[in-house]
Amino acid sequence: MARQERAIRTRRTILEAAAAVFDERGYTSATIGEILDRAGVTKGALYFHFGSKEELAVGVFEEQLAITLPPQSTRLQELVDSGLVMARRLRSEPLVRASVGLALDQGAMDLDRTPAFRMWIDQNTQVLGEAKTQGELLQHVDVAETAELLVGSFSGVQLLSQLRCQRQDLERRVVVLFEHFLPSITVPAVLARLDVSADRAERLLAQVRTERAAAAPQEATVPSGA
Repeated sequence: MARQERAIRTRRTILEAAAAVFDERGYTSATIGEILDRAGVTKGALYFHFGSKEELAVGVFEEQLAITLPPQSTRLQELVDSGLVMARRLRSEPLVRASVGLALDQGAMDLDRTPAFRMWIDQNTQVLGEAKTQGELLQHVDVAETAELLVGSFSGVQLLSQLRCQRQDLERRVVVLFEHFLPSITVPAVLARLDVSADRAERLLAQVRTERAAAAPQEATVPSGA
């Protein structure tokens, strides 16, 4: 168990180092040597977890979605929650910021950036499909087109927020996005119950932290006479 936990920590350290170097230098200019120096790990440790610089980039991409939020009574509320939490994490988590920056790095000509968008679109397509099955969406809604539209809209909103104020107003901008977007796809009875408030993300993340702390194994107490 200790070895597994150490491997998880090492992988995380490498990802955080790669994200920082990608963010500072851009994917094309970043080198494995710089990532090793930043992470403070051996080349063997890095290649145990990631076979190439591109695999590191994919690992950074995956951090966009690497969080499990509390289930809600409607799938559309879960869709809203994922967007609000993404906005909050973009402001507070360097690894998530680097993930989005890497996905939008037009200078990374030798990196396939489509997985970053495909993973997000696929997740939204699944949630929207389940929402439609449960009768939460208006009949005319095309699930695949709506998923792509939401991802594209969010990407543009966060880029505008970054350029104008370093994403300081991103959560409010995402609220406005949902306020315009949801009425065009949601049945009125469900729409009336959706919580799209700007502080919802922080409440959800606090709940996630509390649940993680409760689920964490208690450290063994060594008897004082041992």
